[in-house]
Amino acid sequence: MRSPRTDAARLLVVLALASAVAVFTATVPLLRDWFDLRVYYGTVDSWMHHGGRIYDYQVPGTTYGFTYPPFAAVVMLPMALLGLHTAVVVALLLNLLALAAALRMLTGRAWRRHGWYGCALALCALALFEPLRDTFSFGQVNVLLLALVLADGWLLATGRGRWAGVGIGLAAAVKLTPALFIGLLLVARRWRAAAVATAVAAAATALAAQVDPDASRFYWTEALWDTTRVGRLDYISNQSLQGILARLGVLDRAVWAALVLAVLAVWVLRSRRAVAAGDWQAAFALTGLTACLVSPITWVHHLVWLLPSFVVLVRSGHPRVAGALYAVLCSSVVWLWFDDSSGVDGFVGGNTYAWITLGLLLWLPVGQPRGVRDSFDRSTVSVSTSASAPAPRPAAPGITQVRSRPARPSEATGGASGTAVEPARGTAVDPARGTAVDPACGTAVEPALGTAVEPALGTAVESAFGSAVDPSFGSAVEPAFGAGRGTSSDPTGSTRPSASNPQSSSARASSYTAKPPPS
Repeated sequence: MRSPRTDAARLLVVLALASAVAVFTATVPLLRDWFDLRVYYGTVDSWMHHGGRIYDYQVPGTTYGFTYPPFAAVVMLPMALLGLHTAVVVALLLNLLALAAALRMLTGRAWRRHGWYGCALALCALALFEPLRDTFSFGQVNVLLLALVLADGWLLATGRGRWAGVGIGLAAAVKLTPALFIGLLLVARRWRAAAVATAVAAAATALAAQVDPDASRFYWTEALWDTTRVGRLDYISNQSLQGILARLGVLDRAVWAALVLAVLAVWVLRSRRAVAAGDWQAAFALTGLTACLVSPITWVHHLVWLLPSFVVLVRSGHPRVAGALYAVLCSSVVWLWFDDSSGVDGFVGGNTYAWITLGLLLWLPVGQPRGVRDSFDRSTVSVSTSASAPAPRPAAPGITQVRSRPARPSEATGGASGTAVEPARGTAVDPARGTAVDPACGTAVEPALGTAVEPALGTAVESAFGSAVDPSFGSAVEPAFGAGRGTSSDPTGSTRPSASNPQSSSARASSYTAKPPPS
């Protein structure tokens, strides 16, 4: 199918697609009415204004309350100064900013080449992605944590590792799942970053203990180990290894532990391979996949950690595979087995998202494509136009290549800035800046940004991780989407459901809150 060539035709396509997305979102997956944000808001309001305790609060009419570590409640304290409606708006804006930042770090500047049309199409595609839909509609914090973790990846890959680990440490203090990224830092032998992440997580936890010692004691000794506080393990939204076993009726923790160890072993091997190839982005993607599998409970909205995997698939030349898997994760297909996940069809279909996560862990391509490698110890990207092409060398013994700043256009030509040219190699070297450019290949190496442009091949390597981004990838945008239904400003009464489902009047809802745990 040909892409429309005029702006008018493109606008019609965007309007038609946006209308289809709106109809789908309004009819197939119901909005969640900011339920999780109401849990956060009600907890903080009760704690600050009514003398309540963090882990005693429950949304009226349900058994659900605050389940995160105490530091998360400390971070959310500013909500006590806001009304519920204002808190919803602030949460929406923060999620949008975090999503834009995460996509920017994953894809670099590749989205700019697609203009408004490509950005609009990508926005519609992102609005269909079920984990993102649920994250926004519940008022969840998953995208914020993803952005924090990816920020550390960007710092490490661009040679700014001094502060790397802060984002992972904060994310791990808010939710336990991101702590696996500290393991990745250890696998990658980034000892300083791992120490920083551990210290930040420990400091944040200690701060929460100072603010509320009783809550911290209760969480770490009791609440952490009580999974019934979070929801049913066999609920269809739990797309983890534990969820698969629970729906099969296998309750033996030893079986689950054995599977977790096997998955962790695969993760270590594949992450080491990614590290050896200098593929930081793939290493982070593999860690996100593993965290979703080994966590006892991985609700559908937690699967935003799969987003880096789709970028890696497209980057490595598998856009059709990425598109097919992405479409499945937009379909809400697992809810077909909401009432009964027994039988072979239930085992296969009811765990579809978990199978996708496991498949990506096993077969996600690692290593930079087209000869591009990004070392953990350098912030530069080396590009070769062929496997046999010799590496450029300075034109004179006294001139060394300095990787402190990118070459300017005038420096790439070698004419107007006092550039020495070595005819034998075709390498232009600017003595004032020590920037090497190979005119024969048309390749400009910009070490400070980790950017390589190959005009002769039409290939752009613009990722902040130093990864090659497929120019056809149109999903690298900074979207602004997400909507919620009107709610009352009452932090407790407004959450009382009109039916047994606290999210909606439908029995099908994509979260743990639709089916309370057994009494």
